[in-house]
Amino acid sequence: MNKELKDSSTPVQNSLKNEYENFSEIRHLIVNELKEQVESVLTALDSNPVISGRIKNFTSYFSKYLRLKKAGVSKPKITDLLGVRVICPFIEDLAAGENLITRNFDVIEREVKGHFTFKEFGYESTHLLVKIPASIINKYGDPGTDIAEIQIRTILQDAWAEVEHELVYKAEFSPFDEPMKRKLAAVNASLSLADIIFQEIRSYQRKYSQEMGKRRESFFQKIEESTDKLLFVNEQEKPDTSLITADPFSSDNYDASIDDLLVSALSAHNQNRFNEAINQYTKILELKPDKSICSIIYKHRGMANFACSNYNEAIKDFSSSLELDGASYKSAYYRGVVYSVLKEYSKAIDDYTLSLTINPYQSFCLFRRGQAFYHISDFPQALADCENSLSLDPDNKSAVKFKELLLGKLRM
Repeated sequence: MNKELKDSSTPVQNSLKNEYENFSEIRHLIVNELKEQVESVLTALDSNPVISGRIKNFTSYFSKYLRLKKAGVSKPKITDLLGVRVICPFIEDLAAGENLITRNFDVIEREVKGHFTFKEFGYESTHLLVKIPASIINKYGDPGTDIAEIQIRTILQDAWAEVEHELVYKAEFSPFDEPMKRKLAAVNASLSLADIIFQEIRSYQRKYSQEMGKRRESFFQKIEESTDKLLFVNEQEKPDTSLITADPFSSDNYDASIDDLLVSALSAHNQNRFNEAINQYTKILELKPDKSICSIIYKHRGMANFACSNYNEAIKDFSSSLELDGASYKSAYYRGVVYSVLKEYSKAIDDYTLSLTINPYQSFCLFRRGQAFYHISDFPQALADCENSLSLDPDNKSAVKFKELLLGKLRM
């Protein structure tokens, strides 16, 4: 610091401190209001970011003022005096969050801070300077600035920023030699890699969930076509297999991970390429994953076999799933469905009962067991199951229609 600046710093400091303290209460109110507005805007995100407001303390404020004076700025303007920090779980949230803020606030400057060499280690973070909404200033008064900073980071970026701030930024000197700088850069790189991996896992989960949802919808439609029509039409219709595509899996690539193979199998399953899906499920089983995974894959393959009307193979797969995981109530339920389609109603009832023993809160399983009881002419038990199903899912139109049918039978 030059002598002229040093000599004048005390009166300047006192003057700035008085000004700082005069605005203190208003600034706290404005930061809280700004934080609430940011929270409201970011409710559109799939994730739940952690949002906090902050006011730069006077020591930091004055230090930055002096640095700007030393750099030749005659009238330093501290633009990050008031701030809101948004901490997101995943990398994908950063761009989405920034887009929402840009659409809802007047952004006057954007800066992405980050250093990745061993000579300049640091963190990556998006900083947006926004105009404080006039509605907030009109409500609380002039805070001495019309600009606030919104920072957007991932959890890991924020963790690095906090530690780096203590180790480097706030230190009066940094006696790090080159090996120490490289270690810090390696930590930074590791956190960045972890962020990327977390995002990849998140993206995989989303894709898996989407494919699972499509597969369930297709499977349940097949169940309805194969069972409900037996109750409500006079002549049994042959299950529709026109959607089955003869498109056998031709790739012999065993280098793909189980996750990749599973998503690929589910994708084929959802596109009604059932033979291809069955082959891919088989390839996963040949990789000999642990029992819990095998149980899931057998269940999926059983559903694909059911879609192809390979009922005996479907029964074998659901049985294998149950042998590996005795708590797989869905496998028991699915096997019961197959037995119902084959008109082996006593076996179907046993499987539905097994499934309900494991998990009694299944409206659909109660409904299907009631159908099986109907087909062996046990109408009172069928009605009991139907009513219990409706108590769990009152909006099931098929169950409502089934109840009317049963009441008609019991009046005869």
